[in-house]
Amino acid sequence: QVQLVESGGGLVQAGGSLRLSCAASGRISSIGVMGWYRQAPGNQRELVATINSGGRTNYAYSVKGRFTIPRDYAKNTVTLQMNSLKAEDAAVYYCAAGIGSASIDYWGQGTQVTVSS
Repeated sequence: QVQLVESGGGLVQAGGSLRLSCAASGRISSIGVMGWYRQAPGNQRELVATINSGGRTNYAYSVKGRFTIPRDYAKNTVTLQMNSLKAEDAAVYYCAAGIGSASIDYWGQGTQVTVSS
């Protein structure tokens, strides 16, 4: 089993920046991909960004150029640096991890991001 603990989140003005962090524990040697998903009220959970064990990243089109997803393999953490935030970025953000490179097997508890216009 893998446990994911998120930190960060909160209220930010549109155009501002926010950083989310996620620390993994447990069977961390089994983790391949880590990433972030988000879910806004009334919407399905959607991919924001992922990074695999080789450092390859994948971003949702809506966040490209604004968000980055650095990963510290030694500390087993992944960060979501969010810049130029928009109202439509407001959602609950979930840290995610998968044993392989494609599927997600573990989820964090979620952290709220609110963007005021």
